Amino acid sequence: MLKCLVVLIASFLLIFPAMAQACTGITLKGADGTIVHSRTLEWGEFNLFPRLDIVPEGYVFESEKMPDGKAGMKWKTRYGFVGISMLHKNAYVDGLNEKGLAAGMFYLPGFSKYPAYQPDKASSSMAPTDLLSYVLSCCSSVADAREALTKIHVAPVIEPSLGFTAPMHLMITDRTGTSIVVEFIDNKMVVFDAPLGVITNSPNYDWHMTNLRNYINMSAVSLPTKKLSGDDFAPLGYGTGMLGLPGDFTPPSRFVRAVAFSQAARKTTGGYDTVRESFRILDNFDVPIDATEVAENAKRGGKKMFSSTQITTAADTKNEVFYYHTQFNRRVRKVELKKIPFGKMGTKMVTRPADESRNDDIKDVTPKL
Repeated sequence: MLKCLVVLIASFLLIFPAMAQACTGITLKGADGTIVHSRTLEWGEFNLFPRLDIVPEGYVFESEKMPDGKAGMKWKTRYGFVGISMLHKNAYVDGLNEKGLAAGMFYLPGFSKYPAYQPDKASSSMAPTDLLSYVLSCCSSVADAREALTKIHVAPVIEPSLGFTAPMHLMITDRTGTSIVVEFIDNKMVVFDAPLGVITNSPNYDWHMTNLRNYINMSAVSLPTKKLSGDDFAPLGYGTGMLGLPGDFTPPSRFVRAVAFSQAARKTTGGYDTVRESFRILDNFDVPIDATEVAENAKRGGKKMFSSTQITTAADTKNEVFYYHTQFNRRVRKVELKKIPFGKMGTKMVTRPADESRNDDIKDVTPKL
């Protein structure tokens, strides 16, 4: 028994670093047609210092330098957007633009294989970490994004914070509910239709969709009582329709759970009611932090993080409202894009930390007796 326990703990420690990079994305639709793209952002290696950026129309983006040191692609923002950037630079992981287009970047280790860099195409080339800002700033719909992606080259530029090229894939969703997943497989860009609006991490998206066939017996409805040899065997409680649902933190298991939970979601009216349901579902995907040692804390900026889930976001594409909460403060914050004069901001970006104070917003309701 003790030997089995030791093996189990050792296995857990070996797989946990991958679990600490366990982002999950879902899409819900409200009764009024509201489409909400929402996601968790997990990263347990170090603090990403998420930042909220308001990017105006006319802002000029410049890609990271190419592998040979040449300048990469420059482009001007066509549509203003609100985005979550990381590591104190314009490396975006999620966002919503003024046309109701939402997009999120997700980690895809071991499976992203980018095209070889072509020096003669440096002016139309960008790093993987620049891809989301390009889509949000230049595209108004999924169809628009499909076309825009054919005009660029994504090069294997090394990300300094990682020491290697960031292995990423992208989910894009518009206000009609159409979603696609963009990946780089065998050195070329591949675009998948994503009708379920769900994404996690490795392996590639089409593998996850095939794997769903192993779970087609799942149901939100509990199993009925069965009579065996004259005796009634009733379910022990609610939820028996989901028996066999995988509960671990691996990307394949999270993908299956995300599909099951989003398909069985509470019917919502739209607007914040749909956002609320998105946040409720994504609470099931929060990943605990893996280290408490002083050395590990120093790596995380000298202060222990409470969760690998650093930030959770939800984009209401119909009403153009971007919501989020963080590991430090569960209070939901929002930005209403319709109230932002993107075309009158000039060309300067407005930024602020995702958390002005890394403390929970606790209200004291102790009665004064």
